[in-house]
Amino acid sequence: MKRRALMGALAGAAVSGLVAGCGGGDAELRNGVVTLSFQSLAYQKPTITAVKKIVSDWNKANPKIQVTYQQGSWDAVHDQLVTQFAGGTAPTIIHDEAADIAGFAQQGFLADLGPYLSPDVKANVPKGILDTVTTDGKTYAAPTLLQSYVVFANTDLLQKQGVTVPTGGTMSWETLAAAAKQATKGGVYGLGWGLKQPTAAVMSLALNFGGKFFTGAGQDAKVSVGDAETQVPKRIHDMAYVDKSIALTTLTQSGTDILPDFYAGKYAMIVAGSYVAQQITEEAPKTFHWQVLPGLAGTSPNQAADPQTLSVSATSKHIPEATQFINYFMKAQNLAAVGQGDWLIPTTGPARDAISQATGGKSGWSQTLAGATSMTDAPFQSVTNYPRWKDQIATPAFQQYLGNKITLDQLTGQLTKGWSQVNQ
Repeated sequence: MKRRALMGALAGAAVSGLVAGCGGGDAELRNGVVTLSFQSLAYQKPTITAVKKIVSDWNKANPKIQVTYQQGSWDAVHDQLVTQFAGGTAPTIIHDEAADIAGFAQQGFLADLGPYLSPDVKANVPKGILDTVTTDGKTYAAPTLLQSYVVFANTDLLQKQGVTVPTGGTMSWETLAAAAKQATKGGVYGLGWGLKQPTAAVMSLALNFGGKFFTGAGQDAKVSVGDAETQVPKRIHDMAYVDKSIALTTLTQSGTDILPDFYAGKYAMIVAGSYVAQQITEEAPKTFHWQVLPGLAGTSPNQAADPQTLSVSATSKHIPEATQFINYFMKAQNLAAVGQGDWLIPTTGPARDAISQATGGKSGWSQTLAGATSMTDAPFQSVTNYPRWKDQIATPAFQQYLGNKITLDQLTGQLTKGWSQVNQ
């Protein structure tokens, strides 16, 4: 999910925009009907259908509070929101992710939903996940869905290559490396990993080894890169250039670009976001047998909980009504329908239970849903200039390292020095 850092341009606009939003008439109220705009970033067909149904069902049941659906894009959401907030044209209900809304919340563009979120939402979302959208006691969003990074296996190909399909609650990185090395023969690579945009995967999986990258929060945060933070990129690099078990071309491709060659039997396993399972289900040949392997674990199986979020623009005069819709969206059956469409993990236990019941845990759902217990808040989510550092510093540095163009020490230096350049 591409992000651009234009937050500095909003520093002055934050106050003036909020003041402007408080004056004049009520643009959301007409003839006694409150109309709330909702920008959704759903992009897979089943998810778009599920979200539109939620909106439709809400509108039928709430004639005095109507929600209008607007289609947004993950690729453009940050830049778009920067422009919309500055111009006072942001949608009322905003779909985004925790790591991206931190700066908007700190600059006053998002409403505190704490007084309006239902007791069920507060009780069913684990504190560690709710903490990702809470700053100074104020909750700026409802966390909806979580992405985990999982290993998908072509089970027939693994067995053909003489590799025992890993089982159990978790899978160590050593087990993954050994299986990938053993499966690499006869023109087959053991692993494909679409790391064209590597930062999110590296930052999330770094928690497997206690890697945090940042200390402190907000504008005062500092980058700290040590052994724990370099474990994941080093292990990927070693599999690619020492074991030669990762197809190098995949390191420059996206997580979905590598799927056709996965179906064609060129890679025995791939690592990708859990959402890729939906595309495998829709696209893979019927003769293609696959499964999700146990979750990766280092010293722990932890990954970053960077949930998708629903927030409300602080300029709205109908924050309680907007949050009523969010509470409705968070109901178990609704959130389960959206999560199942995206193959993502709902943040609430009741919604996960609903997916488990609907799917019977098949097609990797048991392993995917089990990852919910290992999702935790990560330091980067409370760092104001993280999106800028990610785009301008971390992504090109990780790309260079995984392309074997710089050393591990040079990677560390670029990540550290780059923070001082962007955090000014």
